[in-house]
Amino acid sequence: MSDDHKHRARIFLHRGHLVEARAAWEAAVADDRAANKARDLSDSLGNLGNTCALLHDFATAEACYREVLEIQRTERSQHAIAHTLVNLGNLHIGAGRPEKARPYYLEALDLLKPLNDHRALGILSHNLGMEEARQTHWDEAVAHFREALESHRVVGNEEGLAVTYSQLGRTFFDAGRFVEAERCLNNASEHFIKLGNVAGEAAVLRLLAGVYVRDRNPDSAIRCLERVVSIDRHYRLPELQQDLASLETLRPSSAQP
Repeated sequence: MSDDHKHRARIFLHRGHLVEARAAWEAAVADDRAANKARDLSDSLGNLGNTCALLHDFATAEACYREVLEIQRTERSQHAIAHTLVNLGNLHIGAGRPEKARPYYLEALDLLKPLNDHRALGILSHNLGMEEARQTHWDEAVAHFREALESHRVVGNEEGLAVTYSQLGRTFFDAGRFVEAERCLNNASEHFIKLGNVAGEAAVLRLLAGVYVRDRNPDSAIRCLERVVSIDRHYRLPELQQDLASLETLRPSSAQP
């Protein structure tokens, strides 16, 4: 019966029916617990935790992850432990408690480095960078973002490179290091273009326009915003009016986008 419940849960998740998926995972957990199958129980609890997190039931999700962690520590599965620690950290971020995520991330980092899991390390280092930037610890944030970039390059994670270059550029911008911000944001833009991610490209170009405004280079800022407005219009992005207003403040009053 447990396998049937798991199959149904995956179908519900695929269809976006989270409440039904949660009920199916709960049934699978009950079956695995009754059968005393530790590894199967760990997997079902982890999936139940993920589903509860998507439903913003953070308390239940945390309880699931903590039980998973107990099972994994008994089995001494370092890789699995690290991923559950990351889940716990992400959960605290999602629940608006970012300061509680850091200890889980750091413990996971210690476990993942010897395993050379660069895909996970890239994501984890990026998350640590975000937390340091939130606290305006610029040097620490930059160090974590650079570690993330190294790991993304190892595994060829193009999306990871785009997002991390974007956040590193934002961090340099917030820290007043505009030359470095420009370099990173241009890199981010190139990666987003390669991915065909126009929303990501537009977000980066908005930041880049801000760099050029600070650098008293209005012509470059205008070119960035003209491209952004073009993207907004073509893809009907909600930021169109705001971007038009930003562009109008830079252009001569007689010019129209």
